[in-house]
This record gives sequence, C-alpha cells and structure tokens, in this order.
Amino acid sequence: MSNQITVTVKLFAAYQEAYGVEEIQQQFPPQTPVKAVLDQIISEHPQLEQWREITRFGVNLSFVPPETTLKDGDEVVLIPPVSGG
Repeated sequence: MSNQITVTVKLFAAYQEAYGVEEIQQQFPPQTPVKAVLDQIISEHPQLEQWREITRFGVNLSFVPPETTLKDGDEVVLIPPVSGG
C-alpha cells in the first residue's frame, strides 16, 4: 500500500540556514520514526551531519525520543544546539 503520511518540519538555526525557509513538508511511509526526518534532511544537506548526534526532537510541541512514530499531520521540530550570541 502506498499510503504516505505528511508531516510539517519546523526548521531552526543550522537547519533553517541550509534550507532557507522556516518549515518544510515531507512525506513518509506510516510507522516512520521521527529520527527518519533528520536522516532525510541530512541526506539532502550533508553539511548538517555534524548536528545529527546532538539534535533533539519535538513532535506537536513535546520533546520525544528519536524512535517516536510519526502520525499524519504531525508537526516535527528539530532542535539543534543554539549557540549564544
């Protein structure tokens, strides 16, 4: 079955700089874990690899573990470390 779920990904800091926008929409198969969103983004922008291990995940305004399963319509936030300025 080819059903896909669509999630909105909010981008901050280095991720937003890489894409040049504040949010993107991505499609995934059902039962995809939230960490797959980061995998997809890093595959499109390999320079973001340096943030992989230290990025936290939020789904619908709550911090979640990387294994959390996405549902259609979820809002995903990738939270890289923010440098002071």
